[in-house]
Amino acid sequence: MTEDAGMRRLLIVVDMQNDFIDGTLGTPQARRILPSVKAKIDEYKENGDDVLFTRDTHRDDYPETQEGALLPIVHCIEGTYGHRISEDLDTCDCTLFDKPTFGSLQLAEHVAAGNYDEIELCGLCTDICVVSNAIILKARLPETKIIVDAGCCAGTDEKNHMAALLTMKACQLDLLNNDQHRVLGNSERSKTIDKG
Repeated sequence: MTEDAGMRRLLIVVDMQNDFIDGTLGTPQARRILPSVKAKIDEYKENGDDVLFTRDTHRDDYPETQEGALLPIVHCIEGTYGHRISEDLDTCDCTLFDKPTFGSLQLAEHVAAGNYDEIELCGLCTDICVVSNAIILKARLPETKIIVDAGCCAGTDEKNHMAALLTMKACQLDLLNNDQHRVLGNSERSKTIDKG
């Protein structure tokens, strides 16, 4: 159980899939956060909290989709190695949630049904799927504490990562920065996010 008895917590691990780590859209930043994401998953599991993994999920017709036209790099095709969650992460006893879009209304409804007191997100990419799902969750659950761990996220590049973090902060999400080991919330709007 968590330190706060009876508190329901959920960790959402966004799109930590092979194609985003070392595949067609892989980045050094994605590879760098892998150990931190693993540690966070382990912490949640040790506390008896729930963990949910999202998977960006496309089909063979990806090149014909709007996303495929704008990002013509085939990735996360259902059933392929690139679609799988990294082997370094323990998905045992976790929910796997396939989503065909950046942000998922169905994910928000699924999470809302869990009646969580606190929801934390981490994963890839900060400036695409993390930010879109975090804001959808906040819109669906405005009174639920929603946290994004900046130290366990990576963007398409550092500039986009930082822009997404600032957007989420402006939308009243709490940002946990691993380098500072504290939560940056609305009461600290005047402070900047440590790029460390």
